[in-house]
Amino acid sequence: MVSPSTSVGRTSSPHKSNHKKLVTSLLFLLPSWILLLIFFIGPILLTFYFAFTNLSLTGSEAQATQFVGFSNFVNMFQDPNFRISVIKTIVYLLFSAIMGQQVLGFILALLMKEKNPTFRRVIGIIVIAGWVTPEIVVAFCWVAFLNDSGTLNMILQQIGLKPVAWLFTFPMTSVIIANIWHGTAFSMLVFQAALDDVPKSIEEAAVVDGASRFQVLYKIVLPMIKGSVVTNMILVTLQTLGVFTLIYAMTGGGPGTSTQTLPIFMYNQAFVNYQLGYGTAISLILLLIGVLVSLLYLKSMKVKV
Repeated sequence: MVSPSTSVGRTSSPHKSNHKKLVTSLLFLLPSWILLLIFFIGPILLTFYFAFTNLSLTGSEAQATQFVGFSNFVNMFQDPNFRISVIKTIVYLLFSAIMGQQVLGFILALLMKEKNPTFRRVIGIIVIAGWVTPEIVVAFCWVAFLNDSGTLNMILQQIGLKPVAWLFTFPMTSVIIANIWHGTAFSMLVFQAALDDVPKSIEEAAVVDGASRFQVLYKIVLPMIKGSVVTNMILVTLQTLGVFTLIYAMTGGGPGTSTQTLPIFMYNQAFVNYQLGYGTAISLILLLIGVLVSLLYLKSMKVKV
């Protein structure tokens, strides 16, 4: 017969062992949590705090930073340059990310579906070359191609046409095309992997039933890769919202404010006008736009968060 004390000891032993394992696991994770707190969570909290202050790089505000509440946000929404930057950001996002990288990447992936492996490899290398190239290098390449004495104008002169100041006459179009060239490969890779996972038997059955290629694509393929479409759209949107180097190196946000997106406007306020608090407040608005657009994508595609 087993005594009650022995029974209690046997049942409590596994709990002690699990508790010990939990403590040991937390101790091993402690260094990573400390690094995460210092380099990720800490800067986020400081960003929220600085957005409500008059922090500056020069002047009296730099020596005695004060909490100013929502003054930065009030001044922001009253600033006509901020409204212009929001419009420019939406235009850049719409044509560069959604109608550019997303659509073009899907078309390239669709064209390469079930093609010869060698053909897919060669085309993939050509497209991916633009993606792996650093953003600053991409900017200089496109400036060399589009400037007054660039490659494009040399080609136009050879066929008897007048050269065009592309970066001055069509600045937004220039930076949009450059970003599409730079980022389309990512969308192509995402859609290529998604399309390869669509069972070929389902498409063949639909064709046998009389469905056209467009109907197969619209009613069968797209619904099956809906998750990849939404994921790619969110990632491409967030990446495009944060593009700074490409635009700044190509046009500097100009001429005037013609390519001044929110990242450029934020940089000018924070590091040209030395108003770090105001610039940080702009960054929060940029973050909010990214969150709202992502939620809009999820809702429109009926994907559960």
